Amino acid sequence: MDDDVLERVYQENLEERIIAYLAEQKDISLEKAMDIYYNSRLADKIQRGVEGIQYLDYKVLVQILCDTETHLF
Repeated sequence: MDDDVLERVYQENLEERIIAYLAEQKDISLEKAMDIYYNSRLADKIQRGVEGIQYLDYKVLVQILCDTETHLF
């Protein structure tokens, strides 16, 4: 595997963990958690790799999402 493939796999796994943890923490369905995540600025930053944010722990990323994008809830 080349670096691009590994990065995509890592990002997909990260997004899955974020969504599952968000659903658990907020006691919402996975579908609602997916909707919140994919409509967030955080998802865009992770996709673009802004400032290496995609390498933070998924629990930290969920906390950032909850703290900075309250309008999504």
